Amino acid sequence: MPIPSVPGDPAGTSEAGQARPATIVVVGSANADLLARADVHPAPGETVLGRDLAVLPGGKGANQAVAAARLGAAVAFVGAVGDDEFADAATSGLRDAGVGLEALSSAGGSTGIAVVTVAADGENSIVVIPGANATVDAALVRRHAGLVGGAAVVVVQGEIPRDGIEEAARLAAGRLVVNLAPVIPVDLTVLRRADPLVVNEHEALAAWGLLDRDVDGDVDGEVDGESGARAGAAGAPEAEIVVRLRALGVPSVVLTLGARGALVGLGDDVVHVPSPRVEAVDTTGAGDAFVGALACALAGGAGLVDAARFAARVGAFAVRGSGAQPSYPWEVDDLP
Repeated sequence: MPIPSVPGDPAGTSEAGQARPATIVVVGSANADLLARADVHPAPGETVLGRDLAVLPGGKGANQAVAAARLGAAVAFVGAVGDDEFADAATSGLRDAGVGLEALSSAGGSTGIAVVTVAADGENSIVVIPGANATVDAALVRRHAGLVGGAAVVVVQGEIPRDGIEEAARLAAGRLVVNLAPVIPVDLTVLRRADPLVVNEHEALAAWGLLDRDVDGDVDGEVDGESGARAGAAGAPEAEIVVRLRALGVPSVVLTLGARGALVGLGDDVVHVPSPRVEAVDTTGAGDAFVGALACALAGGAGLVDAARFAARVGAFAVRGSGAQPSYPWEVDDLP
């Protein structure tokens, strides 16, 4: 499988019992995914019969960590699970992939839960209950300052408290990958340190709107998803969105387009990276597979465009299988 040449073995414990240093540190959420399959998504007020139910590991942070580790990167995870029956399910994929869990905290109460419905066409709808992920705040992240500060690549997403994201960004001495999903209020300095900012079109418009208003002096350094989406130029061509985000101070941008691939904004260029054509079985976690693969390739020394090309192939691989983490490729797998 071409691309990553990633330094180090998967994080965790070596045969000699010594902890391996992490090249990538993911600060984020870990969930148990309750995955229900049905022919169609129910309309409001409608009941439909499902085909089956599975409990699988998930959470955007854990998904991205697993995706990178399965591809050969040395990965550590900073996050939290509860003390309930779902904690083992939420962390099983991390353990199987060899992700370092020395910074995984056990909080009282419930583990994060995602209720996922997948229709016959592979499209999904998701309700997330944060649970223990709500404890991944600045204080928790600060306890692992050495781990975060020593990573070549630090990855954050929007499923943990904003001060946890901001603290991770402050501590990161290496490359910071920000996946603003879901869009939550964060200090705009986080976005202006993102290299890259990975967003879909809705998330990109939200970021554009608030960065633009900040330049005009209308906001005080925060991103609010709803007002940002209203302030952004809805209907603008996708490449224009990328160019505008760059002009507003984001170092680099990857705008994901689903089956159409992604746009990469770097310097003065916007490059379209196509996705391989595959038959989708389940799109759950495909965006996280993309982000994890992107971080893996960047940690291995790839340029951003080449890293995005690799990530698009990994995302296409993921949609051919069921669930999030179980569908991700291992280093030895052939990519489309």
